[in-house]
Amino acid sequence: KKGAFSEAKKDKPGRFALAEGGTLFLDEVAELSTALQVKLLRVLQQKEYEPLGVTRPRKSNVRIIAATNQDVSQLLARGTFREDLYYRLSVIPIELPPLRERISDVPLLTRFFLNRINEKENRQVEIENSALQALAAHDWPGNVRELENTISRAFALCEGDRITLADLP
Repeated sequence: KKGAFSEAKKDKPGRFALAEGGTLFLDEVAELSTALQVKLLRVLQQKEYEPLGVTRPRKSNVRIIAATNQDVSQLLARGTFREDLYYRLSVIPIELPPLRERISDVPLLTRFFLNRINEKENRQVEIENSALQALAAHDWPGNVRELENTISRAFALCEGDRITLADLP
């Protein structure tokens, strides 16, 4: 809210206000401080929140999708993630194994990223089978983000309209 603190020159809606009637994606939810976990839990339980600088709560009609790359059971055991928040968020838990455990996804994701870059850059770059096989053989410690970065790099470095083995790091 305008005037809520010295830098607040105009009203600016928060994430819950922007997501009203839709979905709010909370990435790396396990990184939230204990204080923020309490506030998020309150929003989820009471379906309302108080924007900064506002004295009356606002209703919230937001579906939450939360993600983390951490082992939540370990966080719960250590007490760094609230158990009540975990049960509030895990209505429909989806566990996605690391990319190295689903190598069959590498060609699909590679083509997806390549198509997206081709559209953005208005080009028609393809990838050779040998390069695709090399990508499938990699362990991908950085998971999908590492693959996306690798495709972006290869796209930038390739000469012509084909990504070859030589274009890969």
